[in-house]
Amino acid sequence: MPFSPAHAQGRDISFIRDTEVENTIRFYLQRIFEAAGVDASSIQIHLINDSRLNAFVAGGQRIFINTGLLITADEPGEVIGVLAHELGHITGGHLSKFKGTIENAQAAAIAGMLLGLGAALATGDGQAAAAGATLGQQIGERSFLSYSRANEQAADQAAMTFLDEAGISAKGMLDFMHILQSQDRLYSAGANPYTRTHPLTEDRILFVQNHVDTSPVSAAKLPPEYLAVHLRMRAKLEAYLTPKDALRDYPVSDTSVPAHYARSIAYMELFKLDESLKEIDTLLADSPKDPFFLETKGDILRRSGKLAEATESYRAAIEILPWAALVRTTLGETLLQLGGEANVQEALDNANIALSYEPDMIRAWNVKGQAHQNRGETGMVLLTQAEVAHRKGEKEQAKALATRAMEALPKESASWIQAQDIIYRADDK
Repeated sequence: MPFSPAHAQGRDISFIRDTEVENTIRFYLQRIFEAAGVDASSIQIHLINDSRLNAFVAGGQRIFINTGLLITADEPGEVIGVLAHELGHITGGHLSKFKGTIENAQAAAIAGMLLGLGAALATGDGQAAAAGATLGQQIGERSFLSYSRANEQAADQAAMTFLDEAGISAKGMLDFMHILQSQDRLYSAGANPYTRTHPLTEDRILFVQNHVDTSPVSAAKLPPEYLAVHLRMRAKLEAYLTPKDALRDYPVSDTSVPAHYARSIAYMELFKLDESLKEIDTLLADSPKDPFFLETKGDILRRSGKLAEATESYRAAIEILPWAALVRTTLGETLLQLGGEANVQEALDNANIALSYEPDMIRAWNVKGQAHQNRGETGMVLLTQAEVAHRKGEKEQAKALATRAMEALPKESASWIQAQDIIYRADDK
């Protein structure tokens, strides 16, 4: 679960990647996507390491979710309700309208922050987000916030429609509203409703409560697998982010699957690797084909320096989940650490497959570049570096590297044409 630091509004922001957590979010959204008529592949999910309860959409069809929301939610329905609301913003076209609204509301700082956040995600460069101005502008603020509140109300209405069509009760969303209400009372007592971007939580609760009272699907229950994956996700996130707290919340007396999972990861983070292996082996004894348990065991073995054994676990995981680009990339990194011609070739193969699923994953490009370097393929190293620079928005660097790559690659070859294309893209041709 690698962390990428970025900065916005003077705060540190860390984005995390984890195949299981991202897969769980998409599992939650599957029925909502269908109800909304949205192509699931067009939506990008981004996880922010932040303990506050928040989710938002920005930078196109991107949903940003704080880990605090995922860990705090007791039931999957609570998260699904929030995500349905965020999808309502996307289907309502609020992002494109937002751009026009801020032009008249003197809120260029908001656009700067959102664009900077998007750049930080794409490039991993914290300075990009820092370039956004502060949100303290007051000129035109009330008209902008009024428009924003209207969007929030429309997104709530859309969420209710999506949930009903998906056959999912809005009770989870109502429960989450009550959590927000308690936080409002703690942190925002007496807040002026005209200086808030969201309607007051009390108003939203009344709206959702009325819907729950009248909806024909309010009594519907989610299948048990929803709760199972939710409890695993919460345990995993807490163990990675606050391992000592996880060991307190999941004591050895707790023999549930989430508890074993939490302890295996928390022990690994605290470098108690023998205890970590015992916990994950307990889970694999009952579920030997669980790809995420296999991935975790690979992580533990890698942390223990048992690289060859780690590769076996990663290979077993991607045999079950061939599309798991993150796991393939980690396998590639481990193979490069082992060295040897066969391992370097396997690392390169996995990097190429990972990039076919996630072409903007810098880690996978780095594995590819290192593999080519180990093979002495200078032209391909330069081409890979050019691709990385291009994806980081470093146009001049991308052009320079692509030009050098063309000099080293066979003329008119596929790689030579790829380098030429980078130059054209960098020039916006």
